[in-house]
Parts: sequence; C-alpha cells; structure tokens
Amino acid sequence: MSETGTATRHGGDRIAEALQVHGVQTVFTLCGGHISPILSSAKARGIRIVDVRDEVTAVFAADATARLTGRPGVAAVTAGPGITNTITALKNAQLAQSPVILIGGAAPTALQGRGALQDIDQRPLVEPHVKRFLKMRRVRDLGPAVAEAFEAAQSGVPGPVFIECPVDLLYDEASIRQWYTDAAGKGDALADRALRWYLNRHAENMFAGSAETSAPTPRPVELPRADDSSLRRAAAALQKAERPLLVIGSQAVVLAQEADALAAAVAALGVPVYLSGMARGLLGRDHPLQMRHQRRNALRESDCVLLAGVPCDFRLDYGKHVRRGATLIVANRSAKDARLNRRPDIAAIGDAGRFIQALAQAAQAMPGRLDAWLDTLRTRDRQREAEIDRQAAVQGEHVNPLDFFRALEAEAGDAAVFVADGGDFVATASYVLHPRAPLTWLDPGAFGTLGVGAGFAMGAALARPQSEVWIVWGDGACGWGLAEFDSLVRQGIPVIAVVGNDAGWTQIAREQVKMLHDDVATVLARSAYHDVVKGFGAEGLLVQRPDQVRPALQRARELARQGKPVLVNVWLDKTEFREGSLSM
Repeated sequence: MSETGTATRHGGDRIAEALQVHGVQTVFTLCGGHISPILSSAKARGIRIVDVRDEVTAVFAADATARLTGRPGVAAVTAGPGITNTITALKNAQLAQSPVILIGGAAPTALQGRGALQDIDQRPLVEPHVKRFLKMRRVRDLGPAVAEAFEAAQSGVPGPVFIECPVDLLYDEASIRQWYTDAAGKGDALADRALRWYLNRHAENMFAGSAETSAPTPRPVELPRADDSSLRRAAAALQKAERPLLVIGSQAVVLAQEADALAAAVAALGVPVYLSGMARGLLGRDHPLQMRHQRRNALRESDCVLLAGVPCDFRLDYGKHVRRGATLIVANRSAKDARLNRRPDIAAIGDAGRFIQALAQAAQAMPGRLDAWLDTLRTRDRQREAEIDRQAAVQGEHVNPLDFFRALEAEAGDAAVFVADGGDFVATASYVLHPRAPLTWLDPGAFGTLGVGAGFAMGAALARPQSEVWIVWGDGACGWGLAEFDSLVRQGIPVIAVVGNDAGWTQIAREQVKMLHDDVATVLARSAYHDVVKGFGAEGLLVQRPDQVRPALQRARELARQGKPVLVNVWLDKTEFREGSLSM
C-alpha cells in the first residue's frame, strides 16, 4: 500500500496532508532524523522539498515566499541545534511581521528531559520570537495544529508560528509501539513491570483517537479593519491639507494579492508618496507621484502625513521627522506600532493597504490642487539625481558603486526581483535601483539582519519562477550565504548575485574610523568569491574595471536564462557617497 494509504498512515503524513490542504507547494529544510517522516510524506504528496546547507536559510526562504505570495511560507528543521540555528531568521520574520510556519522536531515524548539526542527545552528559546508555540503531544492533534498555525500566522499582525513535533508522533504506530516494547525490556522486577505499564499507557495516550481524525479544514483568517470614524477623519484631513504626504511600508502589502489594487488607490488619491521596505516598487519604475529623495525634508514640510504600515522607529528618527504641527494619520494593524514614539492625531487600527483603498473611495479627487507641492518635491528629486550622476561619473582604479548601479538599473530585466543583503553597498543601491513592479524588492526589514540574501533569493525564485532574481550582496554579507550556491546548483535555481567587493565592512568602517581612528575588525580581503561558487558548480564572473561591468551583467543574465546560478564579483572603489550614515 502507498505511504499515504490507511494502513501505513503516520504522523508525518498527517502533517504533509495538512500542508497540502493549505496549498503549500514548497517546504524548505535541512534534513534530520526527527523530521524525516514529514519530508518523505510531503514529497509523496507532490510538495517540493528544497534542502539547504543551513537551517537559517530555510526560514529565510520561507519568509520570502510568504512576503511574495501573501501565504505563509513553510520550513521544517530537526531538533536541538537545528532549531537554535533558526532563531535569527525567526526574530527577523517576527519584526518584519512575516507569516512563517516553522515545523521543528523534538526528542521522543517519553525521553524528553532524560538526555536524549538533541533534547533541549525548546520553548524558552523559541517562544519569545513567534506569535504562537504549539507543542504536540498526541498524533490526532498534528493536522489541526497546522490549521491553527496558518490561521495564527496570518490573523491580526502577521508573524511566525512554531509547531514542535516529537519524533515518536511522526512514525507509524506499530513501529513506535515496538520501539517502546524494546525500550521496556523483559525483566520481571517491579521496576521493569512498572516501566512497561507506563510506556504502554503513554503510547495509548499518544495514539488515542488518531484513527478517527480527518484532514483539517483551513480556518478563516481575521483581517483587522479600521473603523469608519478614522476613515472619515483621515479623508477630511487629506482634503484640507495643502502639502499632504504618504509613506507606505511593508505591512501595507501583506495582502500580496491586493498589491495592484493598492497601487491603483494610491494613484487615485493623487498624493505624493515615499515607499519603503516591501512597498518599494508598488507604483512601478517611474510613477510621477513617487518621490525617492529628501524624504526627511518633505516630512518636515508636510502639513498632513499618512504613515501606512510604517512605525515611528529609527527610520523616521522616532517620529521626529514629522513636524509637530502636522496632522499625523497612522494606519497599522498593530495598535502598539501605531503609537510607537509618537501619538497620532488619527489612528486607523486595521490593515493599512485596505485602509488606503477605502480612503481612495472616500476622498474627493484633488486635480491640480497639489501641483505646487508636487513640483517642489520633484525638483528636489531631479537635483538629487543630477548629483548622483555627477558622483557616478567619478572614475578610479576599479568600479564606482554608483556607476555600477546605474548600469544594473539599465541592464536588469523588466521582471527583475532585487534581494538586498548588505550595508553600504545595499544602501547605495536603494538610491539608484528602481524596483520594476509591486513586490519586487526584498530586504530584511527593521531588524537589519545580514545574511538573508541566499534564502530570500531562493524563496523569491521559486515563488516567481518567471522572474529574474538578483541578490545585491555586500562582500561582508555574502559570507553567510556562499555555501548556498551548492543548494542553488543542485536544485536548478538560477539566481544572479552581484557582490560589491570593497574589501571591508564599509558601513561600519565609515563612522568607526572617523570617530575612533581605528579600522579594527572592519577590514576584509578582495576575496575570489567568483571562484568559490565555481567550486559548487555555479558560474563566476570577475569585474575589476568599469568597462567590464555591462558585458558581465549581460553575460550573467544569459547564463541565468540557461538555468545556471551566477555570481558577479565586482571590485569597488571607495566613495564618500554615504558619509554620516550611522543609524542608532
């Protein structure tokens, strides 16, 4: 009988069945004996298993999948160190409000706390970084736990959920009962008989009711909606304003399937907008309402600011960028984030994307009324672009990073997805690269995590198989993910990585050297990253001079179209473009 047949159905298949019912197409993993039944059964049900070289990559890949599809991404890792390796990615997903499901193995239920292999108390380590920690104790609860996890991850403020699955819940009942029988031994001493009684009773409890359990039905997801009063007040404030401004962030595009409707609503409002995080690219490449530069000055001059899915954290100088005399409207699923560091005049607690869509219907059109304000902002943008062009024209021994990104902007395809992983190099990219469409820019989010690149790119490439996926990698950040080129090659995922190689942790060195007169721990080498990936079977290209940039980018695209992962190692000159960029 097949693995999914009644006679051999086991806990791992119950998990796989629930994932299938919830529409999961890919599970990211690093193998381990504690989770093998899940992986085997998921594969048998047609779910793609993508195995990586570090558990943290699996969670980053699931995170990217969630952000680009609007549905939870799924990762499965083994017990103990397999789970501890994911903590950074879990915290990153939590702070980025990304709906990720992590399924983790655990030691057998009867041996927990007794020194079993990879047995630790996982709850205290994981629970602070997830919305919900689900600890499984009975086989019949496995499928329903998946349904609960999917609901929790997406409802309210999205975030990661952890399901702990002890290994003895995942294998078939006959094998586990035999294992318990062998473990109990055959002695006649009172202690031996007591152990057999205990293990038999334990097995009865574990498997009780499992024969009657059916596949779980997906649960409805609670989507918070701002009240009508906040909508009316916000519409009135925007109508009255002479210099209104929108700032839209990642949380506004959590409902990925509504990104186009959100973009249409922003266009209908006619209010100038700055886009950040996952919202970059929402309006396409060059929309006349989108502003890219001098955001701080614009916020200080605006008389009405709408922050949609954006908290007043360090990125807005804890709310100080918005002048006190302005009407501050905050749309956010989180009441805490809506009031972080600055109490808004109007708090619209609900989905920010849908709030903007409703606002576009409630507010009256404002043709011509904002022309002077728009002209001021566009003039500043043009001036800043001209300054970037002047700095990009400066030639040195190697490649000017601004000039490089001007070339990448021209060469990357119309369906390109950019994954940002680095410090100085990535921050420079954010000034120059224009994401092509909604949900075509991936960065870690508020946690500022380095090392997301390989996992994010893997998830993006599988979620968007027709897109051209680029990792924009600092040479520091790429060190975390180079080994994943092995995973990309083995599984035929044709990602293009460009490494800005200036032989240092430049974002840190800029201020450290200036303030402390010491470059300690910030110096790297001009390492041959392109040769490293060749060892994994990928293609590697070296760029040392400006005239090599465009041919290398064109060649990288050609190789990716042939199904080959590529890394372009670009030797950079130092620049002064981002002096004074230290964030606290």
